Amino acid sequence: MKCPRCVQRVHSRARECPHCAFSITDVDQVFGQDDVRLRTLTDAAGVLRRKERIALRGRLHQFQKNFPQLFFGIYFGSFKENPSLRQFGFWLLNRGAFEDVDVSRPNEGGILLSVDVGGKSAGLTAGYALGPFLSEDAIFGALSVAHPHFLEGQWLRATEAVLGRITKVLGKHSRRAERDADELRTDRESVGHSGVGLRGLRERHKGGRRRSKT
Repeated sequence: MKCPRCVQRVHSRARECPHCAFSITDVDQVFGQDDVRLRTLTDAAGVLRRKERIALRGRLHQFQKNFPQLFFGIYFGSFKENPSLRQFGFWLLNRGAFEDVDVSRPNEGGILLSVDVGGKSAGLTAGYALGPFLSEDAIFGALSVAHPHFLEGQWLRATEAVLGRITKVLGKHSRRAERDADELRTDRESVGHSGVGLRGLRERHKGGRRRSKT
């Protein structure tokens, strides 16, 4: 992962950034240190119409069906000052208690889209477990696709664009993992059918040795 403040690479389990000493304490002082109860779709700014909320909830539900270990959250806020959405997203994903997410899906497997409706900007934060699957380029690409819609205040189209791009990226990783699992399973089955396991290899090796003359 990358530090939310200095954007240098940091080990996912580090308590603070070794480059700038950033930690959760820094953002707790700005946004609060208590857990925040919210839902995966939280429109604190009140910018979505009812039918848009229904549509987005459906997309978020489908995301959870597609990826049983993960969840996707969207937060619309109106901030008095321009925040660092990277830092805000980091804080909310750490402090958020998502009421409509099963406890079997920890926040480490969450993705949070934070939208500043006043600044018409957005940030995307991924939990630690997604580090190997969501690169900085993938996150930047998802936000770039949605950027024109954010500028126009087209909140539904913008969030659907981000969600669609992230779903596509994770889908590729999922299919690759399934292929690897199938190949491994096939290899194991072929080994079992041929009778060439560890014991068989040892026997062949033993039988192939030349006896030394005494």
